[in-house]
Amino acid sequence: MFPSPLYETDVHAALRAEMRRFALGEIAPHAHAWDEAEEFPRELYGKLAAAGLLGVGYPEAYGGGGGDLSHALAAAEEMIVHGLSAGVAAGLGSHGIALPPILAFGTEEQRAQFLPPVIRGEKIAALAITEPGCGSDVAALTTRAVRDGDGFVVTGQKTFITSGCRADFVTTAVRTGGPGHGGISLLVIERGTPGFSVSKKLKKTGWWASDTAELTFDECRVPFANLIGEENQGFVPIMQNFVAERLALAQSCVAIAMASFAAAVNYTRERSVFGRQLGGFQVTRHKLAEMATRIAAARAIFHDVLARHLRAQATPAHAAMAKNTATDMCTFVCDAAVQLFGGYGFMRESVVERMYRDARLYPIGGGTREIMNEIIAKFIS
Repeated sequence: MFPSPLYETDVHAALRAEMRRFALGEIAPHAHAWDEAEEFPRELYGKLAAAGLLGVGYPEAYGGGGGDLSHALAAAEEMIVHGLSAGVAAGLGSHGIALPPILAFGTEEQRAQFLPPVIRGEKIAALAITEPGCGSDVAALTTRAVRDGDGFVVTGQKTFITSGCRADFVTTAVRTGGPGHGGISLLVIERGTPGFSVSKKLKKTGWWASDTAELTFDECRVPFANLIGEENQGFVPIMQNFVAERLALAQSCVAIAMASFAAAVNYTRERSVFGRQLGGFQVTRHKLAEMATRIAAARAIFHDVLARHLRAQATPAHAAMAKNTATDMCTFVCDAAVQLFGGYGFMRESVVERMYRDARLYPIGGGTREIMNEIIAKFIS
């Protein structure tokens, strides 16, 4: 029903097949239990690394599997579609937004220090941008890093941080200069640094299996060596990172919708009502047709923007369009799947119930739908 994009190669196909096997064997059987427990075993990082899948898209020089964002997202799609847990995928993939700024703007020493242990599954990396007082408005962040001797003293809070509870280090946006985007820097803050603490584990509507934290920095001393890129020049890396993150979020929406659609198709084939197969009713067939069409359309836009991004031809507006299209589609498909399941779709042991909850994040995370429209509007005007 939804074939791989035409630009994908045998390498993509092999990655998809390997991730499919991993997801079916290591994630899907435990997805419901891990969701209820609100965490998955830390050992899963090591298993994914041993399978050669944790470092897809990262250079071999740092232990990665090579390839680019298209390879990483092809594997990520399979993880959600067949692992049936966006929360597990989010937790396992938090390095996908924490490591790219280090890879692109860090020194060789920083890359060698921070990338390999994560790619081996030995350490967990998180990204900390959002604060309690400002969400999508990155330029308004207030966490302060003051130069002191050979380092910085950091004070402030971050919130909604994926993998924040057990991250070994956090790529953190801080204010080192004046107000606005010109005074922002990126620091790597490591677990165990005095003054750095997880102040709260947050409970969420969806993504239960992923840990999400509020972090506190109380006069936390960070060495100057942990500054990523130039001081007061962190806004550009953050914005560049957002383009790839928004593409990843769009891809996650497509994968969630595909998983919900597959579950709905199977259910309508098995369920009988009024002496007929549920899928035999025209209203059911048309609902499934609408779901399939919207998935195909959103997936096509996503892959078009991804291809442009790989050629360095995609703008932030393209990524915003892909994200908004995918989130709208995912909301519709997940709601339709629950409706087709009826009462069973409202039960927590149902796959479509879990996907319905998980889908609600995407019009918010990585920049709200409204912010995406602002980005798009700026490129129109």
